[in-house]
Amino acid sequence: MSFPQHRPRRLRTTPAMRRLTAEYRLDPAELILPAFIREGLDQPNPLSSMPGVVQHSTDSLKRAAAEAVELGLGGIMLFGVPEVRDAVGSGALDPNGVLNQAIRDVRAEVGDDLVIMSDVCLDEFTDHGHCGVLNDAGVVDNDATLEIYAQMAVAHAEAGAAVLGPSGMMDGQVAVIRQALDAAGHQETAVLAYAAKYASAFYGPFREAVDSQLKGDRRTYQMDSANRREALLEVELDLEEGADMIMVKPAMSYLDILADVSAMSPVPVAAYQISGEYAMIEAAAANGWIDRRRAIEESVLSIKRAGANMVLTYWAPELAGWLKESK
Repeated sequence: MSFPQHRPRRLRTTPAMRRLTAEYRLDPAELILPAFIREGLDQPNPLSSMPGVVQHSTDSLKRAAAEAVELGLGGIMLFGVPEVRDAVGSGALDPNGVLNQAIRDVRAEVGDDLVIMSDVCLDEFTDHGHCGVLNDAGVVDNDATLEIYAQMAVAHAEAGAAVLGPSGMMDGQVAVIRQALDAAGHQETAVLAYAAKYASAFYGPFREAVDSQLKGDRRTYQMDSANRREALLEVELDLEEGADMIMVKPAMSYLDILADVSAMSPVPVAAYQISGEYAMIEAAAANGWIDRRRAIEESVLSIKRAGANMVLTYWAPELAGWLKESK
């Protein structure tokens, strides 16, 4: 039996050879840490469904941000968990509310050494748990929600966020936020559009993280997992509205979507390795079914390989530490 002259196995012979010929690599600067701050805490509150992840106090959040700088992470995405909620999510607009204050605290701690990102959405702040305000029929009112998003975006920019992440999947959200930011003099504040965000079963642990009040689901405004081409339409619309970066969420179950979006996007593409993806790997590793470190590294690398320029992952600090050790 004859074999071709080139044999790929020659490039797999040693760790050094595999490292030399690797097509994709991870770097701490491509990693973004999602972080939760809960109002009223004086110490971090561990999450049972996400081992190793906490709801932060003010002090622990500042420490996490400082550590992110030391590790060379690209950014931190902030989510606020208020003590009091109402039907219109008024806490989201309070200058002294949990999220606006957290942005200011992190900005004071790290300045421009870390890209500070914020979640522009109402689900954490409403007593019904939806991403927008409801009309008399109990349905999310898209246009009324946009008015609040515009105010929320300006508040975040004034608090010091460099990148705003509208995650509610309201039609027209990017355009409204861009217009509001420009009118308020925040032309330099960037918008990371959650352009292709699917109604996923893998968000479960996140609901604990933000103490979600949601009953039912968000399928009327988040994307159907059966749809692939629709993601490109959503991305195109957000790009037309002025998105500076775009997001695919979730990541691991939607790598085909991520690859499609990456192939057509003229702007940087982010992907969010969400809470359920994190929890599955942690649970399997805790049971001894998989090698935890290898599974984490492989899962994040698969997202990079599919086309992400940046990855939001709860393992960002740990992974960055491993990457530094290997250099």
